[in-house]
Amino acid sequence: MTHGLHHVTAISGPARRNLDFYTRTLGLRLVKKTVNFDDPGSYHLYYGNGEAEPGSLLTFFPWDHAAPGRVGIGETQETRFRVPEAAIGFWTHRLIAEGVPHEAPVRLFGETVLAFRDPDGMRLSLVGVPRIEDEAAGETGTIPAEAAIRGLHGVSLLLREVGATGAILTDVLGFADAGREGTTHRFRASGGIGGLVDIREAGDFLPGRMGAGSVHHIAFRAADDAEQAAMRARLAGNHRLPTTEQQDRNYFRSLYFREPGGVLFEIATDIPGFTVDEPLADLGSALKLPAQFEPFRHEIEARLPALAD
Repeated sequence: MTHGLHHVTAISGPARRNLDFYTRTLGLRLVKKTVNFDDPGSYHLYYGNGEAEPGSLLTFFPWDHAAPGRVGIGETQETRFRVPEAAIGFWTHRLIAEGVPHEAPVRLFGETVLAFRDPDGMRLSLVGVPRIEDEAAGETGTIPAEAAIRGLHGVSLLLREVGATGAILTDVLGFADAGREGTTHRFRASGGIGGLVDIREAGDFLPGRMGAGSVHHIAFRAADDAEQAAMRARLAGNHRLPTTEQQDRNYFRSLYFREPGGVLFEIATDIPGFTVDEPLADLGSALKLPAQFEPFRHEIEARLPALAD
């Protein structure tokens, strides 16, 4: 049974700019083009690796006029992608060539981390990981397969303190305590991609503010409905935390809850997956709508901004 992150969902500015950055600059695959199920007047864009695997996925609600967000307490501080260890040099040169704001590589828990920001100021990083060359990756015209992003590596959360959130990660979500470096506590899950959550203890600091460039929620993997239900029972029984009712997102089924540190957590099933309504080879090529919105397809398509000329 594999645990770890299922996906990260963030807010961005214009959809077209977001699509260009994540597919052309970073070489991720657009694996699903749909709408926000709670707001069908805006897109929900999913990016991932070549196989659209849980743990590889970063998704966006793009809003043209979204005000900038602010990183602070109770929010995801940084979203990290994993690349082969030898690819950090390639990515340093590529970020320079593309004019992407970035920092000098640093070492964290023995890994090389190259931090940068997307066009909305969202904090991202590439982490060089040894022996992952065989993991699924896409190949684009300017990014060779040996350097391509394999999926999420993990996230860092900026919290007042680690205790209650760490207990949920280890007791409910399948992570183990993997040690501490400075003010950062690391938790590791059994899977490869999406297998790390770092909690940076910051004490009293400004709270985060939702907006463009900020993370809306992070989702954790459950194999199926039965495992998700067991996680829900442990949350209620051991931590007195209720969740929402299960919500069908077509490609997974979700429960949501606000963890004690303030971050919105989701538990998402691996099933049915992204090939439920289009074949693997065609993922992301057509606008897919949930059944309740199909009668309104013409109106919805007319309101959505164009993604290409």
